[in-house]
Amino acid sequence: MADVKKKMAAALAAVNAYMQQEEEAAYQAQLAAAKPAVTGPSLWAIAGRQDIMNFRRLIQMKAF
Repeated sequence: MADVKKKMAAALAAVNAYMQQEEEAAYQAQLAAAKPAVTGPSLWAIAGRQDIMNFRRLIQMKAF
């Protein structure tokens, strides 16, 4: 009889641990979804750098 109770307690503990892991995984997924997406440099910054490179190229060609 005591052996059956031990097995039942072990089974319930395993189910409880599994349910807690599932809850933790769901919580982590919610946290990951709440984070803002990583964005790259703005188009204005890219255009500015492109203009600077173009101007330097013109200077090197002695266009000015």
